[in-house]
Amino acid sequence: MEEVRATAAWVASHSSHVFVNHSDEELNYDHLALGLKRALEHDKSALDADRLQKYTGPELQEMLKWPRSLPLIDERIRLLHEVGRVLERDFEGKASKLVEASGKSAANLVELVTRHFPGFRDHTVYKGRQIFLYKRAQIFVADLWGAFKGKGFGEFKDIGTITIFADYIVPAVLRHLGVLTYSSSLADIVESNKVICSGSEEEVELRACTIHAVEKMRDLIWVKSGKQVLSVELDLWLWSYGIQLTSLPYHRTLSIYY
Repeated sequence: MEEVRATAAWVASHSSHVFVNHSDEELNYDHLALGLKRALEHDKSALDADRLQKYTGPELQEMLKWPRSLPLIDERIRLLHEVGRVLERDFEGKASKLVEASGKSAANLVELVTRHFPGFRDHTVYKGRQIFLYKRAQIFVADLWGAFKGKGFGEFKDIGTITIFADYIVPAVLRHLGVLTYSSSLADIVESNKVICSGSEEEVELRACTIHAVEKMRDLIWVKSGKQVLSVELDLWLWSYGIQLTSLPYHRTLSIYY
């Protein structure tokens, strides 16, 4: 998404806390994905639009088989209800209709998702300028592309428009690799496990500078090797490397956008 690239680059050029250098068990993606997979295997209608609108917090926790309280449970339920309601209202209750409406365009699908589903509008204001990040909308497209191996519902003629998905892991990996440098104040916050507020200057810089840094990495790979690497692929490589580094310090933010 060009607006994601452009605004991330702008944050990187005005950043005060994160600098791009051009030269106990917690709930994570695997828990969510496995829980949803098991729910569908048990009941193929578990994620139908009408069912999504009725789930309660305890029911969601049971579906995911998560033994403790879920973070932001009220927001998670609100978003589930929103997805079910919008799918039913605008797309005949089917996510497949949403995907088909994109015309095999990744950029169009991100635009459709962010236009119809308020909970996916991952943008904020930073130093007076609107910044677009769109992590969940873009990863929806990337997951389709990966799951269907670029065919059928996963066929997108412009998959290269998708940027990486800035959350917790990739910024920490880039810092570990020396690609990002944190200000001393931000480093202290991250290493002491203090919470950084969603939408704060530090959090926006962490996410936007990560996007910009990986875009620069992608450009450099092209210049050095002549190989065209997708941002989606770089994100997967960096994320996979990061989850193996169990002691890697990362920023802590409670957010519906990660």
